[in-house]
Amino acid sequence: MPLPKTTAWFPARKYGWGWGLPQRWQGWVVIVGYIGALALGFPLLHTHPITFIVYVQVVSLLLGLVCWIKGEKPRWRRDTNDQ
Repeated sequence: MPLPKTTAWFPARKYGWGWGLPQRWQGWVVIVGYIGALALGFPLLHTHPITFIVYVQVVSLLLGLVCWIKGEKPRWRRDTNDQ
C-alpha cells in the first residue's frame, strides 16, 4: 500500500503518472542500487543481448515495485491550465 506524502520515499509526479525523484535518503539508496545493478549487468550486453534486455526489465520491475510500496499513490495528473 502506498505511503502518505510525509513518509513516502518517492513523491508522485506533478504531471502524468508515476513517481518523481526521491525525497528521502532511503529512496536515493534505492536509485543508486538500481544504477549499480544496471552497471553489473552491462557486460551481458556484448555476450547475451537478449539476456541483458530481460535483466534490465526485471531490475526495472523491482524498482517499480519498491516505488509502489514506498511511494505516494500514483494517479494521472494533468496541467489544468491546458484547457
